[in-house]
Amino acid sequence: MLSERQRLILNAIVDDYIRSAEPVGSRSISKRGDVAYSPATIRNEMSDLEELGYLEQPHTSAGRIPSHKGYRYYVDHLIRVKEMSKQEIDRLKLFFAERMQQQEKAIRQVAMILAEMTSYTSFVLEPELVHTTLKHMQIIPLNEKQAVVIIVTSTGHVENKLIALPRDVSVSEIEKVVNILNAKLAGVAMMHLNSKIYDEVGEEIRRYVTHYQELIKVLDTTFTLEEEGRVFLSGAANMMNQPEFRDVEKVKSLYSLLEEHDTLVKLLSPTEMGVQVRIGSENNFMAINNCSLITATYSIDGHTLGTIGILGPTRMEYGKVIGLMQYLSREMSNILSNHYGND
Repeated sequence: MLSERQRLILNAIVDDYIRSAEPVGSRSISKRGDVAYSPATIRNEMSDLEELGYLEQPHTSAGRIPSHKGYRYYVDHLIRVKEMSKQEIDRLKLFFAERMQQQEKAIRQVAMILAEMTSYTSFVLEPELVHTTLKHMQIIPLNEKQAVVIIVTSTGHVENKLIALPRDVSVSEIEKVVNILNAKLAGVAMMHLNSKIYDEVGEEIRRYVTHYQELIKVLDTTFTLEEEGRVFLSGAANMMNQPEFRDVEKVKSLYSLLEEHDTLVKLLSPTEMGVQVRIGSENNFMAINNCSLITATYSIDGHTLGTIGILGPTRMEYGKVIGLMQYLSREMSNILSNHYGND
């Protein structure tokens, strides 16, 4: 356990380093109004904190910077989550007041707003399709052989698929099938659509369609959707403005990681609900060893739908970002729950 004096000094060093990106010396700490200790006393405590692994000294004559362990202690024990400004809250309220009529478009915009408000890189992992329900579907014939199937889910996701039509299926037959599917399957979880087609809807479709088996096979393929949601990213170039990423090799590694969809899904897939903070090597990817990732889930009725995330240097404004993530997580959950419940 750290003493109260060590906690105060560590807190001051983290705050100063987040603001300046420069190593912090004992003299600058002693000039702070909230630290009533001499430079000599502060130097001794800084040496002890370094020995305990909470601080690092990048150069012999320089001051100290927080280590990953130091940031972790700061986040777990010292941080004060900052309240959002009225201007920030008003901006987000205006955004959510539009009711996100097209959820997918809104989710992309959340990533953009996060990047603008934090000057870091933001991500939004959209709701996994298998955990949403069917809202509406349509089949539009293009010619005698092909049609486009349009599937709209409860979260506003729109999926378009080109299908091959069974031979000699008429437009009137297709219309009957669409009416049956919308009547019987609206509100059914996407992950259960295929079984519902075979178990409950199939017999009714058989009455109206001559080539029943061929059409059922086409619908089976149509309702087989990817389990993983897509990742929307914004503000990748923001990392280049951070002093920590002036090294070209670091930037290359980071950009390579940001282009790997499967890796981003793994990074953003939540292990638990709520806000999580992963610092440096806790992210388990070398390319972001000098970064912190703060994620928050959004959910419906306690079921996690997706994740929002902020990636920045370990010298991140944790209090500000955590407060912002808590607000966005709560508002996205509320909006989606209201929309979900009204379908």
